[in-house]
Amino acid sequence: MFKLLNVVPHKALRAATVLAMCAIAPLALSKTLELRYGHMNSPSSVAGLQAQMFADKVKQYTNGEVVIKVYPSSQLGKMQEMAEATSTGVIALSHNTAGGTGSLYEPFAALDTPYLYRDVDHLMKVTAPESPVMKSLSKGLIEAAGVRPLYAYYFGTRNLTANKAVKQPSDLAGEKIRALPFPIYMTAVEALGAVPVPVDWSEVPTALATGQVSGQENPVDVVLNSKLYEAQSHLMMTRHIINPQVIIMNERVWQKLTDEQRAAFERSATETRTKATEMVQSLEQEQLAKLKELKMTVIDEQDGLQMDAFRERAHKLVSERFDGKFGDLYKQIADIK
Repeated sequence: MFKLLNVVPHKALRAATVLAMCAIAPLALSKTLELRYGHMNSPSSVAGLQAQMFADKVKQYTNGEVVIKVYPSSQLGKMQEMAEATSTGVIALSHNTAGGTGSLYEPFAALDTPYLYRDVDHLMKVTAPESPVMKSLSKGLIEAAGVRPLYAYYFGTRNLTANKAVKQPSDLAGEKIRALPFPIYMTAVEALGAVPVPVDWSEVPTALATGQVSGQENPVDVVLNSKLYEAQSHLMMTRHIINPQVIIMNERVWQKLTDEQRAAFERSATETRTKATEMVQSLEQEQLAKLKELKMTVIDEQDGLQMDAFRERAHKLVSERFDGKFGDLYKQIADIK
C-alpha cells in the first residue's frame, strides 16, 4: 500500500510537495486509502480524543475504504509545519486554532479574536458549515491554500496561567507570556498586559522551565492534560478567547474521494464536531475542580479579577490592529443570532 511521506522540516517541504502530488493518484486507485492526521495535542485531551473519534467514524462509514492514522503530540512537526504540510499535501489532515489556520488564509484568524463571541452557542453557529461566515472563509481557504476546513468545534475558553496572582493588566507589566506564534494571539497576550513571546506548543514546557516565559494561556483541558499545573501556580479565569479548533484537509485529496466517501467524511465531521463540543463543555467544571485539588490557585471575578479592564484593553488593541482587515467579518459574526 502506498503511504504519504513523513512530515519534514521547512527546507524539505518543497521537494516533499512534488512527491506528495505524485502520491495522490496511486492512493485513490488502491483499495484502501490511508491518510495521515497530525496534531500537536496530547492523545488524552479532548483535541486528541476527537481526532481519533473522527478517524474511527470515517473508517466505519466508508466500510474500511478510508483509514486515517492519527499522529498526536507534534510527532509530525510543529503547528505551522503541519498546517503547511496539509496545504502542500505532505499529510492529508491536521487541526489548528483559527489563528493558526490564518497563517494559510489570513481572514480565518478573525475567528480567534479576543472577546468576540457572546457564548459557546454563538461560536458554534458562526462556525457551522452552513453559516455565511464559514462558507466565505472556506471558499477563501480552498482558493488560497488548497485546504478545506472539514469542521470546527469548541476547543475551550482560554485563560491565563502564571506563577503569581494577576487581577488586572497592570499586574503583568513587563512579564513575558507565551503566545501562539500568530498575530491575533500576540495581540491577545498584549491585551492581558504582558509582553507576548511567540513559542510553538511543543516548546512550551521548556520555555516555562527555563524562564523564557513566565506564563501562558490555554483552556483548562490543556492546562490539566498537559500538566501545566506542575510549572504554574495560578490560573486566572480571563476567558479572553472562546476558542474554535479547526480540522483541515488537503483539497486535492478531498477531490480524489468518491461521492460516497465525501458523504462519509461529512457525516463523521458533523457527529465529531457535536460530540467534541459536548465533551469540552461537560468536562470544564470537573477539570477546574481537579486543578484546584492539584493546588492551583484559581482567580475569578469574585476574587477581584477585573474582567472589564482586560476586555476594554483587548477591544482597543483589536480595533487598532484588525478592524481594517476584519471589520466586515466582525459585523457578520455579530449579526449571527
